Amino acid sequence: MASLLEMRSFVGVVEAGSFVGGAEAIGLSKQAVSRHIAELERRLGVRLLHRTTRRLSLTEDGQTFFARARELIDEIDRLEAEVSSGSAEPTGLLRINAPLTFGILHLAPLWGRFAKLYPKVSLEVDLSDRLVDLIEEGYDVAVRISGLPNSTLISRKLATTRLLLCASPGYLKKNGHPATPGELKRHPMISYAYLTTGEEWAFTNPDGAPLRVRTNSRLHTNNGDTCRAAALDDQGVVFLPDFLVADDIRQGRLVELMPDFKGPEIGIYAVYPSRQYLPVKTRRLVDYLVSAFRSPIWQTRGP
Repeated sequence: MASLLEMRSFVGVVEAGSFVGGAEAIGLSKQAVSRHIAELERRLGVRLLHRTTRRLSLTEDGQTFFARARELIDEIDRLEAEVSSGSAEPTGLLRINAPLTFGILHLAPLWGRFAKLYPKVSLEVDLSDRLVDLIEEGYDVAVRISGLPNSTLISRKLATTRLLLCASPGYLKKNGHPATPGELKRHPMISYAYLTTGEEWAFTNPDGAPLRVRTNSRLHTNNGDTCRAAALDDQGVVFLPDFLVADDIRQGRLVELMPDFKGPEIGIYAVYPSRQYLPVKTRRLVDYLVSAFRSPIWQTRGP
């Protein structure tokens, strides 16, 4: 580092034609620049500059050194600009963790395009609803669906999803439509084990007041696809994110219940360990995901 600073001081003085001008150009004091050049000459064992009270001129060794030093500094500046601006080509392995169902439905179609955009990046995608430790387990990025991301991690919001209460037409024909959350106690529930409120399902009343209802689970599972399959098989009422059931509702396979009682809205985040010295490959992946979920498919309306 000291050698580079001495080299920058020398090149700055030569290009400016004076110690004062060189010091201003690189943002140091005249005394510091003089000291750097003197140390550089001492270390090299040659004189680089002829100094008089009126002008500076390069020695023969100084001319040779200046030409190469200028090239090296230009190359270093280009390298720093590429890395800091993210313009360097990303390379290497990216280890990614994501929830199982969301990963299959909404992330799996994205990896091929990312691979085409960045052919020097290889992907290792682990799908699990378990909350992994990014640092301990060596993941670069995780996609998490949660109310509040872990404050020790850096996060960027990709989208939101809302929990929807729904059941199949066959179930409702046989058991009737619950009209209020309180009536859910008389219906068999199909519950997701990782729901943060557990057996209590949270709603917002039409007037905006919060409401919680304790449910009785007929089926309790740690997998959203299993919940959905049971609901489609007329087994009970589910409370699942719209990224999983929105298409079933549009196609009439499931019916949304009590739409005036809103389920909680949950954020979908890309999280990573640190913003400082973020690798280019990680930055490009996070930017790519943000762009891909700008208009989430589950929030589009239509038949």
